[in-house]
Amino acid sequence: MSKLKAKAWRNDATAKVTGRAKYTDDLKFVDMLHAVPKYTDHVHAKITGIDTSVAENCEGVVCVITAKDIPGQVYWGQIQKDYPMLAQEKIRTHGDVVALVVAATREQAIVAAGKVVVDVEKLPAVFNPKEAMHPDAPLVHEDKGTNIVVHHRVRRGDMKDGFEAADFILDEKFNTQFIEHAYMEPESAVCNPRPDGVMEVYGSMQHPFSTRRFTAAILGVPLSEVEVITVPMGGGFGGKDDTAAIVCARTALAAQITGRPVKMTYDREWSIRESYKRHPYVIQYKMGVSKDGRITAVQTSMVTDAGAYCSVTPWVTWRSTVQCCGPYKVDHVHADVYGVHTNNVFTGAMRGFGSPQVNFAIEQLVEMAAEKVGMDPIAFRRKNMLRQGDTTVTGQVLDTHTVSLDQVLSNVMNEIDYVQKLKRCTYGMSDSDEEYGIGLALSYRGMSLGAEGVDFCSAIVNVQADGSILLETGIHENGQGSESVMILVLAEALGVKKERIRYRRPSTSTIPDSGTTVASRGTLMGSGAVTKAVDQLKAVFAEGLAETLECGESDIQFKDEKILSTSNNKWISFEEGVSILFSRQMYPFAMGVFKAPRVSWNEENGQGDAYFTWVYGCQAVEVTVNKKTKKVKIINAVASHDIGKAVNPPMLLGQIYGGMAMGLGYGLSEEVVIEQGVIQNTNFHKYKILRATDVPEMTGIIVENHDPRSPIGAKGIGEPALEITAPAAANAVKRALGIRSHSIPIKVKEMLNKEV
Repeated sequence: MSKLKAKAWRNDATAKVTGRAKYTDDLKFVDMLHAVPKYTDHVHAKITGIDTSVAENCEGVVCVITAKDIPGQVYWGQIQKDYPMLAQEKIRTHGDVVALVVAATREQAIVAAGKVVVDVEKLPAVFNPKEAMHPDAPLVHEDKGTNIVVHHRVRRGDMKDGFEAADFILDEKFNTQFIEHAYMEPESAVCNPRPDGVMEVYGSMQHPFSTRRFTAAILGVPLSEVEVITVPMGGGFGGKDDTAAIVCARTALAAQITGRPVKMTYDREWSIRESYKRHPYVIQYKMGVSKDGRITAVQTSMVTDAGAYCSVTPWVTWRSTVQCCGPYKVDHVHADVYGVHTNNVFTGAMRGFGSPQVNFAIEQLVEMAAEKVGMDPIAFRRKNMLRQGDTTVTGQVLDTHTVSLDQVLSNVMNEIDYVQKLKRCTYGMSDSDEEYGIGLALSYRGMSLGAEGVDFCSAIVNVQADGSILLETGIHENGQGSESVMILVLAEALGVKKERIRYRRPSTSTIPDSGTTVASRGTLMGSGAVTKAVDQLKAVFAEGLAETLECGESDIQFKDEKILSTSNNKWISFEEGVSILFSRQMYPFAMGVFKAPRVSWNEENGQGDAYFTWVYGCQAVEVTVNKKTKKVKIINAVASHDIGKAVNPPMLLGQIYGGMAMGLGYGLSEEVVIEQGVIQNTNFHKYKILRATDVPEMTGIIVENHDPRSPIGAKGIGEPALEITAPAAANAVKRALGIRSHSIPIKVKEMLNKEV
C-alpha cells in the first residue's frame, strides 16, 4: 500500500464534524423572504380555479404565485418537458404544487397556504401500471395519447431454438416496491437576485447544471443569467436531481417576482409526498436450462410505474434492459421493458438506477434454475458467468478490461466460509425458533452514462504564484467524498503533497457542464479530467523549465515536491519552478477534458456496446429468522468489488458498507405505501429504515484490476455496492426458511402464512 492510501482522509471532514459546514438552510440574506408550497387533496383533477385572495391578505404575506405568474416555461424535464413547475390546468398526482406562498416568515407562509382555495373537477385515475397500459385506461397526459412512456427491448438469437434446447423451463414472477431516498437533509433552496441581474442559486441538489436548466427555463432567461453555487449537501442517493432542481427553480421564481432573497426549505412530509421514488417493478421471467446446467434462453417482460411524469424513466429502464440477464452468458434473449404513467408519485433516479430490481429477480432465478437441474448454485453460476472475451446479451465483447466475476466470487466465498456455512442452513427444519441461512449474489455493472448520453468531464488546475494549487472539477460533491478523491489524484499525478491543494467551491459560472454526478461516474470521469489537466500543466512546466534544468522537455518529471531532470539529475523545488514560470510570463494553469470512449446502441434490437467498461461484484449475507417473532436478523455481510484502482481505500470501503446497508433496507424493510395515489407513510416513524443496531459487522474486499480505458485505471463503487445486497439476503432467507420470497421487502409473516 502506498503512502497515498495509508489512511482515510477527507478535505471536508473537519468542517462537517465540527458543525462549521453551512448547508442550504443555514444560509441567510438581508431582507430574506420565505416560500412554501401549496398542495391539494386530489390525485387527478382538472383545475377550474385558484382563489388566493384570502391568503394574500394574511399577516406577513408578500405574494401568492401560481402558474400564470411564470414568465418562462411552465413545463420542464430532463427528457420530456412534462413536469409542471406549478400545476396549471391539471393535477396529475398528489404531490403536485399549485401555488407558492411567499411571506416574511416561514410560519406565516404555512398559515397562509392553508387559505388558498383550489376548485377542481375530479377525473378518473389509474394507479396500476399494467392497467394503465390498456387502451381504455384514463390518460395521465392526454397530449401523449398513451400512458406508455418508453419501451426498450433486447432481441438476440432465436427464442424457438433456445427453448427447444432446454430440458427445463422456469416461469417466475417477481415484484419490487417504491423506495424513498431518505436523505437526512430535505430539499432546500435559497435564491438571491444580484444587482447585475443574475439569479444566484444555492440549493441541496446533486447536479448544479440541471438545476440551472430548470431555473433558467422557469424564469425565461438565458443560462448565463443563472449561477448555481455548490454548498454541502446532506445526502441524495440519486434523489436530489429533478425534485431538488424544481424546488430551486420555484424559489428563484419567487425571488425574481419579489426582487428579494427567498428561502424554501421542505418539511419531511412535503419531501416524501412530492419527491420521486425508486421505480417499482413487476418482472416476469421465463428461463430455459439444459440438464447440464447451461442457460439456453431467457424471455422477460418488465413493467415499471413511472408515476405521473417522465423524469429519467427512459434511462432507468434502459439499464434494466442491458442487465436483464445479470452477469451471465445467454445466446437467446427476448426482453421487453416498459415504463408506464400512472397517477402515483413519479419515479426517477436512485442509487442502482434500474439494476437493483433486475438483480433481485435474476440472482434468485439462477438459484432456482440450479435447484431444478440438481446442481450446486455456485457451480451453476461459474458455468454460466461471463468470462474474458465473452459476449454479453447486447452483443458486446468483454475484451478491453479484466472480467473478474470468478475472482470476486472466490474472495467472498473464502472470507465468509461459504461452503462450510452452507451446511448449517436449516431450511425451516430447526428444532428452535431461530432458523439460519446464507446467500450470495453476483453482478456486473456498466460504468458511466453509457448509451444514455455523450459523456465527458472537465477539470481546472490553477497553480498560484506561491505554489499553492486551486482545483475544480465538474463532478459534484454529493457527500460521497469526490472532492477528496480529486485532490488525491492531482497530488499523486503532480508529485506534490495534498496539503498544497485547495478544492475550489465550483459554480455553474466557473467550469463547463460535466454532466450529472450519477451512474457511479464521479471517480472515473473526474479523475480522468484531472489527469488530462495535469498532462497539459506538465507540458507548460516542461516548456518553461527545460532551459533551467538543462534538459529536453521530455526529460522533466515531478516527484516528491520536486521538478527534476532524468537526464542529468538536476532538480528544483516545486515553488521555484512556479516562480520561474511567472517570471517568464507563463501561467501554470490548465483545463483538462476527459472524453469517455464512444459506445454504440441500436434501440430496435437492444444490441451494441452499452458501456465502455464494467465493475464486477459479489456479496454474501448471513441471517437468522425467528419463526415466532417473524423477524429477520442480519448477522454478517461480505462484499468484494473490482473497482479498477482504489484512490482512497478507507473511503471506498465506507461506500461499500453504506451501499450494503441501503441494500439490506431495500430487501428487508423499506417500502413507500401508496393507497389510491396517496402516500401513507410520509415520515420516518412509519417508513422502516434499518437502525444502526440492525446492521451487522461488514467486510469489504477491494479488487484492483487496472482498467486500461480509465486514465488512472479507476472505475467506481457508488451503485455496485447496493445493487446485489437484497438478492443475497433473499437467498439467505430462502435457506433459513425453505421458502422463497418473490417480492420485496421480504415479509416473513406473509411467507409463513402462505406456506401453511
